[in-house]
Amino acid sequence: MHHTVVERELELKLILSPERSIPVPARLSYRSDDPFAVHVAFHIGSDHPVHWTFARELLVEGVFRPCGHGDVRVWPTKVAGRSVILMALSSPDGDALLEAPAAQVSAWLERTLRAVPPGSEAEQLGIDDGLAELLAPTPADDLWLRDPWPSDESTDGE
Repeated sequence: MHHTVVERELELKLILSPERSIPVPARLSYRSDDPFAVHVAFHIGSDHPVHWTFARELLVEGVFRPCGHGDVRVWPTKVAGRSVILMALSSPDGDALLEAPAAQVSAWLERTLRAVPPGSEAEQLGIDDGLAELLAPTPADDLWLRDPWPSDESTDGE
């Protein structure tokens, strides 16, 4: 089966305070073989990027309105007249507030939605086919489905 990968390199800003931020190169990734998730790799100057995975639906909704709770929250806003998407990420290692350019994130999301339209994600996983295969009757099922105890109803008139 052919799988589609949609990636986008972009520069985010790690917001340290209202007056200070630092650039963070990042890669947005989407794979049709993992259709419910988006993956973000943050390159923070170390040999190993920091990876986050969360629901694509969360990011799609976050482009339009505040959403999410817990570890990942996303919302649109304006900064100095520019449309941006803010992502608040929380983990046991710490919290981060990241700013992403809304136009670039939206364009990338549109590509993911063309690759796997909303509502068709389960088809990509083949869940229905897999369940049908698992639940298909086999000849051995006849042995298990046969009643091992004779009926209490007598057929010879006793």
